[in-house]
Amino acid sequence: MTLVARALGEAVRARALELSFDRVAIGPAERPEHGAAFERWLDAGYAGEMGYLERTRSERLDPARLLPGCRSVVATAVSYNAAATSPEGPNVGREGALARYAHGRDYHDVLKPRLVALGEYIRQAAGGDVTSRAAVDTSAVLERDLAARAGLGWIGKNTNLLTPSLGSYFFIGIVLTTAELTFDERQPDRCGTCTACLDACPTRAFVEPYVLDARRCISYLTIEHRGDVPAELRAGVGEWLFGCDVCQDVCPWNRKAAPGHEAALAPAAELGPLEALFDLDDQAFRARFRGTALARTKRAGLLRNAAIVLGNRGRGDRRAVGVLTRALDDRADVVRRAAAWALERLGDAP
Repeated sequence: MTLVARALGEAVRARALELSFDRVAIGPAERPEHGAAFERWLDAGYAGEMGYLERTRSERLDPARLLPGCRSVVATAVSYNAAATSPEGPNVGREGALARYAHGRDYHDVLKPRLVALGEYIRQAAGGDVTSRAAVDTSAVLERDLAARAGLGWIGKNTNLLTPSLGSYFFIGIVLTTAELTFDERQPDRCGTCTACLDACPTRAFVEPYVLDARRCISYLTIEHRGDVPAELRAGVGEWLFGCDVCQDVCPWNRKAAPGHEAALAPAAELGPLEALFDLDDQAFRARFRGTALARTKRAGLLRNAAIVLGNRGRGDRRAVGVLTRALDDRADVVRRAAAWALERLGDAP
């Protein structure tokens, strides 16, 4: 690398921290090292209904498909650990559990403007005809793989990116650029012989270390999956209304994770009793959850999840019977079927 590339790389790292990213690393814009494993994963059907992954398969296997001529990857991290409600995980009360990342604003709205600003800084600092492109997880890149290659962290057995300072409670943001920058050293895999994440999964979603069958993952089932949650997996959903943190909460590295400082990702107002969600129509749902990650499930998905959580609470929770009975007439068939299952669990099947 030239002195110019080294100086520019240091300037980019400094600018990223000024933009309130918690960590930054720079690596080569090469084809992802785990591209073949990604293709095997897709071919095995482990992506479930996430058809967009198949549709953008070729783009994800080559960053140059997204930005022709790209040479460097700037990988950034923003911690969302401020959303933790306790060291052991969420204190759900009557609300149901939300994944930690979902307690504040939608992270796309927080990260994307900063990534665009970082890309613009690179363009101005490098001069010439340098171009950059910002990517969160809505772009066709394997951002976790590229971030690991850049040295932001290592991919753990639970398939999350891990770093000693932040654990895995952070969002990844990527800037692809045609600028020549100096690269950071990659981090070694520090999972060792630990299998805590694999052992703790309530639905046994891990086929083997580093391989997740999304079709059994609670996060997938409660967010990405649009149909009925398979009957044999509903009990495993437990209290999880949106997402799941089990494989992260048990990770030893997350016990050491520094707290996040991003105000926009801090917990917002409490969700309130699950029963109240059934009073929301589509318009009220959109108004209530606009600008948050929960909007992704749409009304039917969140109410389906709420019904399953209420059913998992068993016969001790009689307050749910009334709303679940009314939900038998809900206009969404997935809500009706989930309510019927929950009432059966509660001993109140019609």
